[in-house]
Amino acid sequence: MPNAQDVFWFKSQFQPQIEAAIAGTPFSVDMIAAFACQETGEIWPALRRQGLPTSRILELCVGDTIDASPTGGGRRAFPKNRAELTQAAQGDRMFQIARQGLVDMATYIPAYRGAASRPDKFCHGFGIFQLDLQFFKSDPDYFLSRRYADFDAALARCVGELKSALRRVGWQAKTSLSDTEMAGVAIAYNTGRYDPAKGLKQGYFDGSKYYGENYYGYLQLAKGVRFPAAECRAQHRRLQQPLEPRWSQPQHQLAEGDNACAHFPPRAAATFSTIRRAFAVMTSKRPLFFTSHIARAGSQSA
Repeated sequence: MPNAQDVFWFKSQFQPQIEAAIAGTPFSVDMIAAFACQETGEIWPALRRQGLPTSRILELCVGDTIDASPTGGGRRAFPKNRAELTQAAQGDRMFQIARQGLVDMATYIPAYRGAASRPDKFCHGFGIFQLDLQFFKSDPDYFLSRRYADFDAALARCVGELKSALRRVGWQAKTSLSDTEMAGVAIAYNTGRYDPAKGLKQGYFDGSKYYGENYYGYLQLAKGVRFPAAECRAQHRRLQQPLEPRWSQPQHQLAEGDNACAHFPPRAAATFSTIRRAFAVMTSKRPLFFTSHIARAGSQSA
């Protein structure tokens, strides 16, 4: 289950790109962060706590191995199983990517090891926002070229899908959204529709809560984690500048994955190395757990 430190990490890594991508929409950074928590919250928090670099974390954000059941349950969208995928154009190649993605991710996420041990199992969701493999037929290159592992590409697809969901619920003219409305868009993103009369009890049911209820909880979590935009943009610009010669570099370079610029109040004497050490100490003492998605992950071997 993602916690406040995880959300802070997410914002410290990606807030500038998110702000640019959602400009002119009623979406917010918190809304996007909540999507990342909802869609792959059992994966990237565990990976970043294990010290993996951001690029590798994004590569390993795959999931959803539930196939169609012989009795009629389970997955209904394409591809229902390995056979249906491999029958499609370039389906054999896609299966190899989807299968290897599962095996690689399960190395770090124990809940998926049961599915990974079965040779016909593969992932149906790709990227930190989980674009479903049903889109393979219309955009095979996105999956075959692994563009889902590029945050900007994954974000662009996510924002595009959110805009479509916004139109489906008839809110395309809105310039802002309430928390409940954000959850409504999330439900439409998950199911294709949203019924206001049902409130948050819509979307995938994990055995305890509905998609809408889980998303709303993650939205409240994200809103409680502040990451000032000005500080974030300033650091992003600094990280994009060419490196100085080694002998002239100040001794406060950040390692990848520890861009914790704005969690601490700015002080003249504070350096990025101080912030990095403080953030590392805090996160090293956090327990490693992920329960909100464990039921879904545990069912992957079914």
